[in-house]
Amino acid sequence: MNFLAHAYLSFSDPHILVGNMVSDFVKGKAQFSFSGKIQAGIRLHRMIDEFTDTHPATAEAKEFFRPAYRLYSGPITDVLYDHFLAADPNEFDEASLKRFTTATYSQLQDHAGELPPSFLGVFAHMRANDWLYHYREYEGLRRSLNGLVRRATYLKESDTAYNLFREHYVPLRSCYEAFFPDVKQFAKEAIEAMRY
Repeated sequence: MNFLAHAYLSFSDPHILVGNMVSDFVKGKAQFSFSGKIQAGIRLHRMIDEFTDTHPATAEAKEFFRPAYRLYSGPITDVLYDHFLAADPNEFDEASLKRFTTATYSQLQDHAGELPPSFLGVFAHMRANDWLYHYREYEGLRRSLNGLVRRATYLKESDTAYNLFREHYVPLRSCYEAFFPDVKQFAKEAIEAMRY
C-alpha cells in the first residue's frame, strides 16, 4: 500500500497515522525513539505491507507488471491501489476524499515536531501538491509513478507501467476489489490487538 491507503488504514487515530506514514523513513532502532503510540503505527505499517505482499490478489496484480519491471512490480501495484482507493465509491466521493486528505495533512502538521527529517521534505511536497487527493486522477497517478522512478535506484521509466495500468484497468480494479476489504479488516484487527 502507498501513502493514501496507509493514512486511511490509520482510522483517524493521529498517532497511528504518524507512525503509519513515517514507517518507511524510520530504520532499525530509530523506531524506539518515538512514543509507544507512534511505534504502534510504525508496526501497523509493516504488518499491512506484509499482508499486502502476500495477498493472492496482489500477486495477480503484480503479474501485469512483472515482465517489464520484475521486483518493482510490487511498488507499482502499491501506487495503483491508492488510485483505486481514491476512486472507490464505497469509500470516497470527491468531497469526502478532499475532507479526508485535508484532515490527514492537518494531523501530520500538528505532529510536525515528531516527524523524521527525511519525511518532512516529502510531506511538504505531498501537502503542497495534494498527492493524496490526486491519486484519484490519471494524471496524479502518472506523477506518482514518475516519483517512484526518481526514488528507485534501478527503475528508469514509468510510461510502460502507466500504459499497462490503462490497458488492464478493469482486471487491476478487480484485484483491488478482492484485496481491499481484507486489508481493511486486517488493519482494524491489528490495531485492536495492540491497543496501547
